[in-house]
Amino acid sequence: MATVKVDTSNFQAEVLNASEPVVVDFWAEWCGPCKMIAPSLEEISNEMAGKVKIAKLNIDENPELAAQFGVRSIPTLAVFKGGEVADIKVGAAPKTALTSWIAGAA
Repeated sequence: MATVKVDTSNFQAEVLNASEPVVVDFWAEWCGPCKMIAPSLEEISNEMAGKVKIAKLNIDENPELAAQFGVRSIPTLAVFKGGEVADIKVGAAPKTALTSWIAGAA
């Protein structure tokens, strides 16, 4: 399953009301480290399909959601379980580290 693009119109349905844990990648077009981890997140999304959903939220297009969840630097990854933030990771990391963090947090 590929990553899902979320914004203010579908955040409630795709993230907060999701039955499975959701990792939200808060990113921006101008963010180099965000672009660096994007391919890894796509791969993880496919590898963990059915267990975890990975969603991408552009903070420039959705600043109110970034502010609501206290995102101050990007990339920020937040794991949502049952509509609540379960864990947050700030900064880029290698795919192996991202996979183990997501598996542990979800």
